[in-house]
Amino acid sequence: MHNLRIATIAVGVMVLLAGAATADWDPSDGHKMHFPQLPDPTGWDVWAELADDWLCTETGPVTDIHTWYSWQGDVVGAPAEVEVTIYSDDPNLSGGFSRPDQVLWERDFLIADVSTRLYGIGLQGWYDPEGDFYEPQDHVNYYQLNIVDIIDPFEQEEGTIYWLSIMLVDDTFEPVTAGWKTSLDHFNDDAAWYDHSFGEWRELLDPVSEESMDLAFVITPEPATMSMLGLGAAVMLKRRRRK
Repeated sequence: MHNLRIATIAVGVMVLLAGAATADWDPSDGHKMHFPQLPDPTGWDVWAELADDWLCTETGPVTDIHTWYSWQGDVVGAPAEVEVTIYSDDPNLSGGFSRPDQVLWERDFLIADVSTRLYGIGLQGWYDPEGDFYEPQDHVNYYQLNIVDIIDPFEQEEGTIYWLSIMLVDDTFEPVTAGWKTSLDHFNDDAAWYDHSFGEWRELLDPVSEESMDLAFVITPEPATMSMLGLGAAVMLKRRRRK
């Protein structure tokens, strides 16, 4: 009975630790997409309705999404919600560029239900493609946004390309001045931004070099909680065998 009590406590502690550990994401934590698109510490932060594509490498629920962003001029705003949309892929095989197609899943998360952390520093630019404005030396801080343990998540299928769109909004559902961070890790086509004036998606290009740009994000595996529980069960079994 004493050993069983110890093992039960150990499992409880592991669950708590797993909950804390799975909120943030680090490159060693794994992924279930082509590869993580890590933030460029001296790149651009783009302020627009944006989307970028990923290739699913493991069938199953998208329970955790992590991305990176910065505030214009390092002036921290007050977002109320995070809007997340997943689209199917329009490969546009006839020419041009691929882009988001049909909405497959969408969800609004209260800011209290997500977590952020200061991830790094570097002199970064601010780019508003719809307003045709950019400032190469605008801010230095950038943050990681973590959406984990999503209830009723999107189910992705291995080998399929999807598009992810994320936007931080205030309590009137207007976008706050938080730009999605660009990445040096390029996959497939470039990211896209939505031109509300013409009602269409456009390629996301560097405002100076006009090169393709991708956005920083990662789709991760099932939370580590299950592996931690497995470890706890192993501890319990081991202690039982020692009786």
